[in-house]
Amino acid sequence: LRGRQETRNVPIIMLTARGEDSDRIRGLDTGADDYLTKPFSMTELLARLRAVLRRIRPSLAEDVVAVGDIEMDRAAHRVRRAGKEIHLGPTEYKLLEHLIQHPGRVFSREQLLDAVWGSDVYVEARTVDVHVGRLRKALNIDGVNDPIRTVRSAGYALEDSVEAAS
Repeated sequence: LRGRQETRNVPIIMLTARGEDSDRIRGLDTGADDYLTKPFSMTELLARLRAVLRRIRPSLAEDVVAVGDIEMDRAAHRVRRAGKEIHLGPTEYKLLEHLIQHPGRVFSREQLLDAVWGSDVYVEARTVDVHVGRLRKALNIDGVNDPIRTVRSAGYALEDSVEAAS
């Protein structure tokens, strides 16, 4: 579950009959947020569920992300640049969503393939270039620099500050 982009932030509580310290440690080290052994009461399970949900709730509040003059409202599935609504296809939206979460960080084609398409789908690496081109075209505003930086032999990054073109 932790390896897939879609389920990376899903809280995991292990419910098991294995109660040895080594089992608990292995469960928590492999990604579980909590570990509960049988027998357990339903009230304890509910209390642990509430605790896990309290920890993840702040990340749910981050529905609107802004980098430079680009604003992404993930709850409404909308993107704006300089106040103007931008219409993106589903792949370009996922690509921007990944880049906007890590402004300034350079991602290789392979990293973007895994993040946007998933590791279980075969897609040519150059497909990333095509979709970055489409994203650039959609985000293009006259007189404003391209927010996506190409780093030769490394990949792409979303600039965390966008300035007027000279």
